[in-house]
Amino acid sequence: MDRDRNRRKNGPDSDADPFEDAPDSEVDSLEPSFEADDDRVELGLALLARLEHETISLADTVDRIETITTDPTVTRTILDQAELRGLIEREDGIVRPKSRQYVRFERDVITKEGEFSCQRCGSGLSTGYFIDLEAGELGPFGSSCIRNVTGRDD
Repeated sequence: MDRDRNRRKNGPDSDADPFEDAPDSEVDSLEPSFEADDDRVELGLALLARLEHETISLADTVDRIETITTDPTVTRTILDQAELRGLIEREDGIVRPKSRQYVRFERDVITKEGEFSCQRCGSGLSTGYFIDLEAGELGPFGSSCIRNVTGRDD
C-alpha cells in the first residue's frame, strides 16, 4: 500500500487543454503538491528518528523511507526536514542518525492476525507486524522485513 494519496492527477482542472496558456494567477509554481506537514513526511521523520544505526547508507535510508512513499519529492523532503530538525546528518552518501530512540519490539511493534501484504516486499502475510510511531502506524511487515526496517537485520 503506497501512502502517496495526496498526489494531484492532472492539475487543478483535468478537463483543461494542457497546451492552453493559463492566466498567471492559475499557473502552478514549482512548489511540491504536498505540505511539509504531510502525514507521509511526519511518518518518515518519526521512522528516521528511530533508526538503529551509528551510520547507514543513503540508499538503505531511502529503502526504509520507501515503506512510506515512493514519491521522490516527498522522500527528499523527509531527508531535508530530518536534517533541519537535527534527526540525522548527511555527508557523502552516509546518514548518521542523531537520536537514540530505537524501536522496542515489546513496546513499539504491534502484531495483527489477518490477510496482509508486506509494505516492504509485497509478500502475502497472515501475521502483520506494525511499528507504532508517534506520527502513526507503519506496516504491515513480515517477520524478516520488520527486522530489516528497524535495523535489526541488515
